[in-house]
Amino acid sequence: MSLMSLMTRSLGLLTLSMGVLLVNGTSPRSAAHAQTAEHSSATNSGESAQAKIARAMSAGPADIAKSARIVDTDGHGTIVLREGSNGFTCMPGNPRVTGDPPMCSDAAAMQWSADFKAHKAKPSNTVPGITYMLAGATQRSDSDPYDTTSAPIPIGPHWMIMWPFDPKATGLPTTHKPTGAYIMWAGSPYAHLHVMGRP
Repeated sequence: MSLMSLMTRSLGLLTLSMGVLLVNGTSPRSAAHAQTAEHSSATNSGESAQAKIARAMSAGPADIAKSARIVDTDGHGTIVLREGSNGFTCMPGNPRVTGDPPMCSDAAAMQWSADFKAHKAKPSNTVPGITYMLAGATQRSDSDPYDTTSAPIPIGPHWMIMWPFDPKATGLPTTHKPTGAYIMWAGSPYAHLHVMGRP
């Protein structure tokens, strides 16, 4: 897929998201605090860079992952495993840690994630972000971003629009579904749209 097609596709998704928000009157101004999942790839330090790159790329559509920047973390910060050219960043995550799946995100979603990790009152991205988790994930709750004790919930391949969605305005459910879309963490400023399956 060409860069122009990729940009057109991404802009189309953002336009669709903004249309849903504007038609339904969704506002990003609610206030709450969110808690992050523990992100640590340090336990994977014996793993080869190629294995981490392959796992990171498994999270995104092939046409996005092939040109994405790939990063990992260790005890000292971020490590660039491969530079990219399309504005997406893919991460291998840590399969041993609940809530740390492989993912590919655009710049707006990366900002959303950084704000979430920093426990900011609300995300500061000014446009909807896109995150792909096409290799699946584990999480603890669809409703409580603070939950660190519930049993892990396995989630199949999915992708997300990182923007506050209101289930009352959109009519979308707030509980996990194996297919279709739902709002995760509804009622918090970190509520976002989960779309099950591959785009």
